[in-house]
Amino acid sequence: MRLHVGCAMWTHKAWPSTAERLRSYAEWCNAVEGNTTFYATPARDTVAGWADQTPADFRFVLKLPRAVTHERRFAGPELRAFLAAIEPLGPRVHALWVQLPPSFGPADVGALATFLDNLPAAYRYAVEVRHPAFFTGPAPLESVLTAAGAEWVPFDTTAFFTTPPTSDAERDAWTKKPRLPLRSEALTEHPIIRYLGRDDPAVTVSGWRPWVARCAAWLREGRSPTVFIHTPDNAEAPTLARRFHAEVRALVPDLEPLPDPEPLTLF
Repeated sequence: MRLHVGCAMWTHKAWPSTAERLRSYAEWCNAVEGNTTFYATPARDTVAGWADQTPADFRFVLKLPRAVTHERRFAGPELRAFLAAIEPLGPRVHALWVQLPPSFGPADVGALATFLDNLPAAYRYAVEVRHPAFFTGPAPLESVLTAAGAEWVPFDTTAFFTTPPTSDAERDAWTKKPRLPLRSEALTEHPIIRYLGRDDPAVTVSGWRPWVARCAAWLREGRSPTVFIHTPDNAEAPTLARRFHAEVRALVPDLEPLPDPEPLTLF
């Protein structure tokens, strides 16, 4: 039984700089979203450095390159290069994250099924969709994901869009983040949740209450969820991720606590 929590990145302009930022981040959170791999496949030596800076139980959810998911629609040589690059992480790879564009709709699910069937069995897979039709009526996506043993990743923006934005960061996120119905069911033993709050921590905490209860229930069922906490500015995201873990642990006392970070290391 394990709850992983983390943020959208391991470095941020609001966080004090250190020589090894990932190592410092890993003292606060036990997982991270690998968004950078969407834009460019890192060098294998760079990935080996990520492994060196993180403990064995730290987990990465790595986004597949956009050339694979957005530009070539599951074709091309980029996937092989990506898989070779991430090998040094070994079991630290919690899941490979297939984020699909809004143009990917129910008519394209067959291509996704073929793609998932041909992926290496060594990894778990998690799929995020943005097309509204997946949330408004019956679609074969859930059965395809279940057959492949893949998870459906919800990006919960409901708390964020409850009231108009009040800061520059919120106004920017208002124009960029998806506004889709909430989905909260797990398909596998390893559900992954992305949650977007507000710059006001109190609003963020209030909005995540249903996820605290849901994660506690999943843990009691023997599942091991992963939750990534976002805010528009992300300045307090690591502290909020730890608070989320603590709130779940208050409901599930057998859950192992996060280690205490070194004082003054990062935030």
